[in-house]
Amino acid sequence: MLRQPQFAGTWYPDTPDGVSAYLDGEGHPGPAIAAICPHAGWMYSGRVAGAVYARLFPADTYVLVGPNHTGLGVPVSLYAKGTWLVPGARLPIDEELAARLLEYSEFIQPDVLAHTREHCLEVQLPFIAHANPDARIVPLVLMHQDAEICQDVGRSLIRAIRQTARRRVLLIASTDFTHYEPYRLAKVKDQCAIDSILALDPGGLLQTCKRMGISMCGAGPTAAVLQAARALGAIKADLICYATSGDVSEDYSSVVGYAGLTLA
Repeated sequence: MLRQPQFAGTWYPDTPDGVSAYLDGEGHPGPAIAAICPHAGWMYSGRVAGAVYARLFPADTYVLVGPNHTGLGVPVSLYAKGTWLVPGARLPIDEELAARLLEYSEFIQPDVLAHTREHCLEVQLPFIAHANPDARIVPLVLMHQDAEICQDVGRSLIRAIRQTARRRVLLIASTDFTHYEPYRLAKVKDQCAIDSILALDPGGLLQTCKRMGISMCGAGPTAAVLQAARALGAIKADLICYATSGDVSEDYSSVVGYAGLTLA
């Protein structure tokens, strides 16, 4: 199965040459187990994502975990077989790793529908193809954010990745932070969510978002990746970049927050 690009030329550049303009030229790549990246149109969040990818050593397989914005498909949807296309690149699914996730998880199901019009993973792919044109991917989206599902996904990632031999696997949690609130309030709320990530505390992240009403669309995927990264050896998280849509639109009355972090 081939998944055609849906957002090239609108959400991100339609040529491979456009990627380098968003990468932080002063970034120094280093080892990481996971990263948290935004997924808005690159006009708004591309430089935050680019700052993160500029600090990551290339991986053989990228496991991409994001939220289901469309409501299509099953609650926890894995694109288990095939190839995703982006301008200038073909990124095949790591079908061995995908099969293990299906085996180990109570909730993950093979599903294509949830990915047909979903943007949160596709916008990561040009950065990945730029880093390693031969990379494989494992695309996974969550429709629900409840702790039981996030823990199941996290446990499944741990088991599957531990059995992956001779391939370097990197986890990517795709999320934006506060949506459409005044800048000052968004920044305060986002810092609270970021603090939970810096503490490598997946349960704390979900509780903080619920208690404070933080409209972080990928809190669940981030919690699952945090759980997995910590078990796989991550001992620290670093905030690489934070920005909001107001930095581009100059409208600070209603912004979306974007944070980029690495876990190593």
